[in-house]
Amino acid sequence: MTNTVRYDSVTMICPVCDNDFAASGRRHYCSNACKQKAWRDHQAQPHDRRRVVSADTVYICPQCETRYLGERRCPDCNLFTRSLGPGAPCPHCDEPIALTDIIPDYQPNPKRP
Repeated sequence: MTNTVRYDSVTMICPVCDNDFAASGRRHYCSNACKQKAWRDHQAQPHDRRRVVSADTVYICPQCETRYLGERRCPDCNLFTRSLGPGAPCPHCDEPIALTDIIPDYQPNPKRP
């Protein structure tokens, strides 16, 4: 590999194939093929697993105040429910219980370093 002097205002290195190319506007890739490969590689990466899925979320109906686990619409009132946060069925009575009911100061932190 030869060590060449390059100027960012004149040439850039493609992050996919490591080839030098002439800088033009906001271009980051040397070709459309490299741009497409970068996009496909980005899409193939696993998503953040810390997100709470709707099946693990406790919802409450604003009118009848019935709690549901994973249901976003109240079947009796036909209204959209409000999220109470992550939760699960109670092991004793099988009613949906949110973490905020157990831990009053629970604040989910979706952006961890």
